[in-house]
Amino acid sequence: MPTANLSKQVHRLADQLPPDATWDDVIERARFLKAVQEGVEAADRGEFASDEDVRRVFRKWGVNVDG
Repeated sequence: MPTANLSKQVHRLADQLPPDATWDDVIERARFLKAVQEGVEAADRGEFASDEDVRRVFRKWGVNVDG
């Protein structure tokens, strides 16, 4: 979220919430949007895991990635 657009993004977030949303819902959604933005920015910088890195972690968790 570029700072210059933060106010607009907060208004957009509020407009998208259901009428019965709580402050916890607002915080959860804002954290999610921030994490997505940070992930996109990291990917744009080329900072992401290789396919083999992901397979290695999945194998560590016991996920069959070879078939």
